[in-house]
Amino acid sequence: MPKPRRTFLLLPALTTLLLVLLLLSLGSGALPIPLKQWPYLLHPQNADQALWQSIVLDVRLPRALLAILAGGALALCGAVMQALFRNPLAEPGLVGISAGGALGAVLAIVLGASSAWAIAPAAFVGSLVATAACYVLGRRQQGMASLLLAGIAINALCGSLINLLTYFADPSQLRGLTFWTMGSLGGAGWPSVAALAPWVIGLSALLWREWRALNALLLGEREAAHLGFALKPLRRRLIVLVALLVGPLVAVTGTIGFVGLVVPHLVRLASGAQHRQLLPNAWVGGAIALTLADWLARVALPPAELPIGVITSLVGAPFFLWLLARKAR
Repeated sequence: MPKPRRTFLLLPALTTLLLVLLLLSLGSGALPIPLKQWPYLLHPQNADQALWQSIVLDVRLPRALLAILAGGALALCGAVMQALFRNPLAEPGLVGISAGGALGAVLAIVLGASSAWAIAPAAFVGSLVATAACYVLGRRQQGMASLLLAGIAINALCGSLINLLTYFADPSQLRGLTFWTMGSLGGAGWPSVAALAPWVIGLSALLWREWRALNALLLGEREAAHLGFALKPLRRRLIVLVALLVGPLVAVTGTIGFVGLVVPHLVRLASGAQHRQLLPNAWVGGAIALTLADWLARVALPPAELPIGVITSLVGAPFFLWLLARKAR
């Protein structure tokens, strides 16, 4: 078990690292901003400084804030799902949230929608419908195994329908479909950040309040019931909160994998399985992971931008394999 002092210092250390990465992200990109010009960003004195101010405040800052919100929410939900299923491979997309959102967005694009204000609601509705179908099918039997199987089936069905819709898409739609399903923060703006920030922070706080129940679930469902937790309402409440938290993010960012799977493992190694500390640490750790991935996506091949889902998969998959090999030894 980690030492209490190290656990206590982990959250401030992660928060400091996040602030450093935020500054790095704001200053880096296709047009780097010299460090000596930072004091003039709030009060530009020439055309170049006005351009840098616009890039930072109107483009990079909302994008960085969206990366923090999305990464934190995905990692938090991953930690919750792993406790709920008592399965280290669980993550937010397990109950169809990501696949349903992708299906809703792809359907909207193929039907002719080109605006984010039309695609995002379709993705949100798709994520909620897929999650609801998974829950209705999975609750027919006792335990979490049936819910897990229902999630696998829903994800497979959504994937097949996405491939079918992609087949019927015209060439002008294929690029949008490809980049949306790979994940991107390119559509970030102040309106989306302003709408998502209170939603994400409020629902994250509600999930953090369930830390006692999550600790009890680690002991097993029977033990949690003996401790006084009503399992069916608890299970339903956690799944609904995860769907409501991740659904709008999937609608804005597309499918981003491995953040909700890998980050809780890393944080658990450092802080232990006590969810009172694990959940906030996972939130900040997820924000760090997605901020770093977004920075890499922008600076790897300037002025081109890699899909952020590609970065998280390229880094997350080998790292997760290393974790599994380390655990086996």
